[in-house]
Amino acid sequence: MMQDVQAGVGQTVPEVVKRPVRKFEDLDVWKESMRLSVKVYRELGNCTDFGLRNQMQRSSVSVPSNIAEGFERASTKEFIRFLRIAKGSCGELRTQIYLAIRLGLIDKEVGRGMVEEARKIAGMLSRLIQVRLQKF
Repeated sequence: MMQDVQAGVGQTVPEVVKRPVRKFEDLDVWKESMRLSVKVYRELGNCTDFGLRNQMQRSSVSVPSNIAEGFERASTKEFIRFLRIAKGSCGELRTQIYLAIRLGLIDKEVGRGMVEEARKIAGMLSRLIQVRLQKF
């Protein structure tokens, strides 16, 4: 059952049905970040700006990779540290997407969609960090 809950000042987000998280692959934020990473790779497949392409691919892969690594550390403190690194990589990727749009390397609408996905993932990471800080 989904219902809206208060997320912060003037914000509501759907409450998700709680299900056990036994492995990092169960985390929605990991799944979303994997989808975005695949989009980045596909969108930049023919890009000849190898420096920016490589950097965007690396930052996009960094997000799910850090979520997974932190989860596997078996320590709440370490997990939170890696979630923060993943969140930073989301900001790095958004900056690179803006640059790629301005340079005409990716379509403006496609880029805007990717930016919104990265923002969504960063928000999911922020909420997960807060939950881990408060409940574990």
